[in-house]
Amino acid sequence: MLSTHYLLICRAILCFGALGAALTGTAYAEKADQDKPVILEAKKVSVNDVRQIYDLSGQVLLIKGSIVVTGENGHIEVDPEGYEYVDVEGSPDTTASFRQRREGPADEFMQGRGAQVNYNAKTEVLTITGDASLKRLLNMQMLDQLRGWKIEYDDVKQYYRVTPPEAAKPEDLPLARAILSPRRKAALEK
Repeated sequence: MLSTHYLLICRAILCFGALGAALTGTAYAEKADQDKPVILEAKKVSVNDVRQIYDLSGQVLLIKGSIVVTGENGHIEVDPEGYEYVDVEGSPDTTASFRQRREGPADEFMQGRGAQVNYNAKTEVLTITGDASLKRLLNMQMLDQLRGWKIEYDDVKQYYRVTPPEAAKPEDLPLARAILSPRRKAALEK
């Protein structure tokens, strides 16, 4: 059973993440990405064009507009509406990664890595698990940084969630960490 102190610290960290995301500007994922073709590279690619399922293994690279996903193994499904569901895993030696330019006049990116990266293009939800990290960069300067076992980022709602492992122990603190830039300063620099 987790101690009350531990749960309060985890909740505080998660609230800061959610608060930081709620205070972000109006930049969203690059909308032009929706109309771009998907470019897949890997050592091995298996394609089921009828069911719109693609399995990749070995040095996976997926590019769709400003979205770049890398890893060791990948599985992509495309629904009848044309939305991609991407699941890419790293290997014991490398991590899986995700990078996407955000909509707006500034050079702003979301960039993350972990053991596994899942991206749902329909809901615009990114989930990174296994020693996960996520950064929001503006002109190559870090604005926000999140670390934890699992990070979920909802681009539509502008919401972060950092979750510790289920078997977490109080002595493992901190299990989730957020560094958030003041929004007022970031807005003035744009």
